[in-house]
Amino acid sequence: MHVGIHGSVGAVFPPGRLESALAGLDAELSVVSDSADCDGVVTFAHEESLLETDWIHSIQAGVDRFPFARLREAGVTLTNSTGIHAESVGETVAGYMLSFARRLHRHRDAQNEGRWSKPDWDEAFTLAGEQVCVVGLGTLGRGIARRADALGMDVVGVRRSPLPVEHVRETYTTDRLGEAIADARFVVVTVPLTDATRGLVGAAELDTMRSDAYLVNVARGAVIDEAALVDALGAGDIAGAALDTFETEPLPESSPLWDFDEVLVTPHCAAFTVSYVERIADIVRENVLRRQAGESLANEVV
Repeated sequence: MHVGIHGSVGAVFPPGRLESALAGLDAELSVVSDSADCDGVVTFAHEESLLETDWIHSIQAGVDRFPFARLREAGVTLTNSTGIHAESVGETVAGYMLSFARRLHRHRDAQNEGRWSKPDWDEAFTLAGEQVCVVGLGTLGRGIARRADALGMDVVGVRRSPLPVEHVRETYTTDRLGEAIADARFVVVTVPLTDATRGLVGAAELDTMRSDAYLVNVARGAVIDEAALVDALGAGDIAGAALDTFETEPLPESSPLWDFDEVLVTPHCAAFTVSYVERIADIVRENVLRRQAGESLANEVV
């Protein structure tokens, strides 16, 4: 079996590091620029040549870039990396919320300008007792909920099923999104990008949020109506936002989002961690063994 490590994984970690992490696996491994002669490919990006393989593994949990219908027609199995990002994304979101509450981003801004500037007496707050609504309670959402609960926050969530989730006080179904976010100081979006979630948070939802609320997006850029968000921020309808994903990436220099003091922009790196490559290696190793044994694959999407 020949497993190619596509050069596009370099967006997250050096391809050669994954090759080294998989050393000892009973399979041929190589870093490739296309999928020629590969039985399976580990990749960040999608390209046409991948349709010639038997198996594609996405190093991300999100797989909206892959053409599901064409993969099915070609008989290609797609797996993803869901389940490995709870800690890294959970800590990133905790960091966003702590930065806003404790005004850390503004202190760093002042430091960069050489200014000794204290916040107004009523500007900073603590997260304890504040409500956070986590929209999407999969692996990412549960990781965020666990950390928010540990910080003493009142955690509510939104998911398709009303079944209770650990560390979440109340669970709302998706048709009650407006009700769920109305009282939250932080609204954190973690849902995958699908036809149903595209534009999930738009002008109506932003209008429903508190004027002192913050929107956090660690899902996909298209889940948020970016133009509506810019309008809401400009009008002071919400207090701010922390955004790791955008409709266009990299975020264009012309985007107004760069210019808001109460917007944190991070370059789609909420899941980054030094152990990322080892966690990907664990999934790939498991699935190579499963393929060789004729078993179904872990994290199979298509």
